[in-house]
Amino acid sequence: MRVVAVGGGTGLSTLLRGLKKEVGSTVEELTAIVTVADSGGSTGKLRRIYNIPAPGDIRNCIVALSESEEIMQELFQYRFKGEGLEGHAFGNLFLTALTDMTGSFLEAVKLTSQILRTKGEIVPSTVEDVHLVARFSDGREVRGEEEITEYGKEKGVRIEEMWIEPREAKAPIEAIAAVETADVILFGPGSLFTSIIPNMLIEDVREAVKRSKALKIYIVNAMTQPGETDGFTAYDHMDTFLRFSGLDKVDAVIVNTKMPPNDILKRYISQGQEPVVPDVGRISKKGVNVYAEDLIGEKDSFVRHDPDRLTNLIIRISNEILSGV
Repeated sequence: MRVVAVGGGTGLSTLLRGLKKEVGSTVEELTAIVTVADSGGSTGKLRRIYNIPAPGDIRNCIVALSESEEIMQELFQYRFKGEGLEGHAFGNLFLTALTDMTGSFLEAVKLTSQILRTKGEIVPSTVEDVHLVARFSDGREVRGEEEITEYGKEKGVRIEEMWIEPREAKAPIEAIAAVETADVILFGPGSLFTSIIPNMLIEDVREAVKRSKALKIYIVNAMTQPGETDGFTAYDHMDTFLRFSGLDKVDAVIVNTKMPPNDILKRYISQGQEPVVPDVGRISKKGVNVYAEDLIGEKDSFVRHDPDRLTNLIIRISNEILSGV
């Protein structure tokens, strides 16, 4: 089957690590459509200097799908120390240099993917220099991905509306073609407002997904995110995604039911994060197939989906629904 994964951040990278093992067997083609609206850290600095799309999430996805030697993967994630280059990831600088040399961010992504021998294609949702803008419940408009999250944290207000600037930003034809030929489209896991929804604010992507007959699966985060989804249940995640993305529905929702160990849970709660309540009944009442299972890893000190468990469940859901079992 042909699979498209839409998102960004560590959530999409985690998902891709599991899916790449199925490429060539269960998965015929794998494409990641990745947000380029990040405005923080190394990415933000390079954007301001070179007026390019954000390379950070793209870099993470390339490394996640890479079949190159481990040293090459580590090299692309390496962050410089010392004055001048401090905080910059080597992979971000590499993508920026290739973009400057070739005159095309998309070409830079393709060449980097070839160098790191990715098992799948990585496509930015747009190659334009876009920025996120959000209007909060207090009426304030905030521009910039990092700034939006920080404002939500500081003021404790909700995002009421979100758009990209320029609003008419276009998607690469490669992204639209992948969506149009997909059998399965995955959304998440990842930051709801700043990793997943931004891709759907690109009109070309949104309309292609709406037209697609593919099985659409939304993966709910395991933990809430301060400044974005404070107090959100699993239903709230799905409902908000549909409202902001412009989709009428998804075919299936994946929800984690496993609680993290107590010591890790305490650390997250002290940081303003808590497990997402798996209110599967509310989701099911909307006519959506709900799959609630223990999906977080057991060895990490962070709460994140286990790539293999998540991939196995996605394949099982796809086989069940697509075959009509």
